[in-house]
Amino acid sequence: MALFALRYGEGSDPIERQSPGEGAVRVLVVEDDRDLNRQLVSALTDAGYAVDAAFDGEEGYFLGETEPYDLVILDTGLPKMDGISVLEQWRRAERKMPVIILTARDRWSDKVTGMDAGADDYVAKPFHMEELLARIRAQVRRASGHAKSDLECGPLRLDTKTARVTLSGQPVKLTSHEYRLLAYLMHHNERVVSRTELVEHLYEQDFDRDSNTIEVFIGRLRKKIPPEMIKTIRGLGYRLSQEADDN
Repeated sequence: MALFALRYGEGSDPIERQSPGEGAVRVLVVEDDRDLNRQLVSALTDAGYAVDAAFDGEEGYFLGETEPYDLVILDTGLPKMDGISVLEQWRRAERKMPVIILTARDRWSDKVTGMDAGADDYVAKPFHMEELLARIRAQVRRASGHAKSDLECGPLRLDTKTARVTLSGQPVKLTSHEYRLLAYLMHHNERVVSRTELVEHLYEQDFDRDSNTIEVFIGRLRKKIPPEMIKTIRGLGYRLSQEADDN
């Protein structure tokens, strides 16, 4: 008997439903129940994530092994290869992305097995989608070294919970793609981020990686925040910095 999550947004504020979530996060959903998989992909996409989907353990394992996901949602009861085996193989291969396991099992021993296999968190079905989204935000913050939902870089502030961006206290209006790009740079501020890394974490598997989309959105962001905050490091990529210059 299939168990389903509540629809994302049931009983929640419609404004929040339209806001991007953590932003600049690429998520893999591995769930064999096609209805639940579709619900998860839809909710995560609406929340601003780039999402790929797999429907069995073998496909999920391959994608998680070959693609640079920021987080994986992994069902434990998968065909072809069960979720615990998938997770164990990822960890043996030093794949360190956060993994949230989904389980319909209520026994505490099953949850312990998943955590011991390398899971970072778990959610038991059925669940509220808002709870899962909150757990995703928490895992992404921890993985990037941030303990709170507010990210700051000089006068620039980004609230990952509400998807609001302010500059010196004044709101900055961004499109969803601009937000995702800025969020990734802020999660990794003061570090050089290559164009390839941005493409791999901002977009789904089938995105045209030869496109100049990143350059276009960098240009747009520089018109909305102090342009000197996003520095081009020739031959390497971009760095978000509160410093006024490269010296």
